[in-house]
Amino acid sequence: MELRHLRYFVAVAEERNFTRAAERLHIAQPPLSRQIQQLEEDLGVTLIEKGVRPLRLTEAGAFFLAHAKPLLDQVRDLRTMTQRVGKLERTLSVGFVASTLYGLLPDIIRRYRENHPEVEVTLHEMTTVEQLKALKEGRIDVGFGRLKSEDTSIRRILLREEPMVVALFPGHRLAEKEGKLRLTDLIHEALLVYPKAPRPSFADQVLAAFREANLTPDHVTEVRELQIAMGLVAAGQGIAVVPESVQGMHHRNVVYRRIEDKHAVSPIFFSVRHMDRAPELENMLAAVYSVYDDLSIPHVREAL
Repeated sequence: MELRHLRYFVAVAEERNFTRAAERLHIAQPPLSRQIQQLEEDLGVTLIEKGVRPLRLTEAGAFFLAHAKPLLDQVRDLRTMTQRVGKLERTLSVGFVASTLYGLLPDIIRRYRENHPEVEVTLHEMTTVEQLKALKEGRIDVGFGRLKSEDTSIRRILLREEPMVVALFPGHRLAEKEGKLRLTDLIHEALLVYPKAPRPSFADQVLAAFREANLTPDHVTEVRELQIAMGLVAAGQGIAVVPESVQGMHHRNVVYRRIEDKHAVSPIFFSVRHMDRAPELENMLAAVYSVYDDLSIPHVREAL
């Protein structure tokens, strides 16, 4: 049994179709079928039920798939980490969701660069879902995102729970209301959520906060990205629930109000490949905690 057998089997199992799997692997279908047959002969078990459409795994096949995927993830991580160690120059590629750029991420990156000027840092704006894919493909080394993930190939450290706030046009009736707003105050407003795709996204976090309070907004409009949502808020076309760090945008036609509901929070996660313990990552995490400590920001401290 070789690594290629694992890759071929995982592709067939995930695609549930030999033709699509062959296209994904950029090989012809007959050689793929022969490789799967060779794998079954080597193991002495049937992995794929014969003559069943759509394709279905046997119990042994499902077991093999569950264990083959983590092995392939580890091989991919090992390749990426070894390539990094072998490079003469030290680099760190960072993925981030847009809202963190208006919060403390610039302070964190600046702190890291001050402490480690020998490392070249590059920044890439991408959604949390895109970050997970980029991490597994080796295109970034660390991601700052907001969504939970069950992907076992990714290690996720919860940095903090950031409160959500309401973004409003200055003349909006709720902008003049005394005290904090509640989610129930917002259900009859035109609610703008972002991003429209890919999902799940921050939009789902906002809608989940309403569901947890047993509330359903009357009017929900999905927009492509944060900047569009804020532009529409400024134009009086609706309101948006955003992380409090977005207040750093300082839009002259947008005001922000705090939300009283305790569960209206958005987590910030530090994501890396599961096996990756590179010094650059440990130092980046230390920079995060250093900035949080300086600003007395409540957070959860966890070792890489």
